[in-house]
Amino acid sequence: MTTTRTPPAQDLGLYRFSGLDYTAAALYLAALTGFTLAGNYLLGLIQNLGTSPAATSYAANLIFYGVVGIFAVLAARRVLVRDTRVLATRPWFTLLMIPTAVIAMLVLTAIVVAVGGAPETSANQAGIQALMQQVPAWLIVPLLVLVGPFVEEYIFRHLLIGKLGRYLNVWLCCVLSVVLFAALHIVGQEAITLTALLPYLAMGVVLVAVYMWTGRNVVFSYLVHAAKNLLSVVLIYAISPELMEQLQQVQG
Repeated sequence: MTTTRTPPAQDLGLYRFSGLDYTAAALYLAALTGFTLAGNYLLGLIQNLGTSPAATSYAANLIFYGVVGIFAVLAARRVLVRDTRVLATRPWFTLLMIPTAVIAMLVLTAIVVAVGGAPETSANQAGIQALMQQVPAWLIVPLLVLVGPFVEEYIFRHLLIGKLGRYLNVWLCCVLSVVLFAALHIVGQEAITLTALLPYLAMGVVLVAVYMWTGRNVVFSYLVHAAKNLLSVVLIYAISPELMEQLQQVQG
């Protein structure tokens, strides 16, 4: 596995922005802006379309990430093939480093949360937990483990660092990636607080680090992101709603 931080000269063509990139990014930003400016209204409108608010909310998220994901796959298909081939050259190393990166993410998150003070559950996390209590695991996994992490890695790592890094200082792009990734996950909260932001900053730092360390391999950062989300899904479904409520009361 390469650890170079600059793509080889023959791969520079893979890091030029394309029409598909602009389309995927525009769809993502449009949905994000709409949710930020009129989130409650949009959620109410979506929920009125179906008999179950949880089902319609889940369907809306899956459709949104699915549509953006299709454009992302089409735009990054050559990079995905190349990065997969690179990882396949050292399969055991790859399989070992994925859980290692997840553990590093959890440790860093615990440290920054401990330093930052009392933990605070973001509106995004609370919404996910509420949705998971009403939607079965076999429906949640495609959204939170397969599609969602891929779209986010494509936007925040491949586009913001891999492609934008050709025109701006790459370390500035790394900072933008971490900050915007964290900010996305607390959009919609009445008040943005550092304690709510810290866990996502830690997660973003690790994902950027593994992306850069593997020579801007977006498939590897996606696998780490997906593995972390899968662990969260397993833990949330393994904990009963009553115990989850008690834990939240203790944190509060």
